[in-house]
Amino acid sequence: KQQLIRKSGVLEYFQSSEQVEDIGGLDIMKAWLRNRALAFTEKAHSFGLPAPRGILLLGVQGCGKSLTAKAVAHLWRLPLLRLDVGRIFAGLVGSSEENMRRAIHMAETVSPSVLWLDEIEKGLAGVQSSGLADAGVTARVFATLNTWMQEKIKPVFVVATANDISQLPPELLRKGRFDEIFFVDLPAEVERKEIF
Repeated sequence: KQQLIRKSGVLEYFQSSEQVEDIGGLDIMKAWLRNRALAFTEKAHSFGLPAPRGILLLGVQGCGKSLTAKAVAHLWRLPLLRLDVGRIFAGLVGSSEENMRRAIHMAETVSPSVLWLDEIEKGLAGVQSSGLADAGVTARVFATLNTWMQEKIKPVFVVATANDISQLPPELLRKGRFDEIFFVDLPAEVERKEIF
């Protein structure tokens, strides 16, 4: 799986050793993740449970969003694939859209997996003005990602991180794309002690 991902050129494979216990605070989110730890098993599928779709981690820089993405993969014992949305965009006409489709196909090929969309708002910034700024490339790439997130059948759990929710298109935030949106804030005093 690692070799397939490396050859794709659009995804990175992360060997995750971070654990949920390494995260200070965020107890509600950690409980949510633990409750769904067996969701990708054959037993859960045969019972008729739908696979979790994904989470959006929103909040202050340096407060554990990326650490959480890595911990999810470790907790669920799934491969962690990182998609740098900025790497999707290429100079040739149609290449960006093809890169996004290739990344999605690769994530589905190695599924079940965790797909980490790091700082998603930076990669999708300018979707609203895409028709004027880049001939609609960003809008088409976003449409491909958005449709896949809504319609996906394969067990790929998306963990998206963002610092500024105001830069995200509203259609990305509606129910059906993500199971939950968690706000990751500066740690309180109790959480700081736990971290130390």
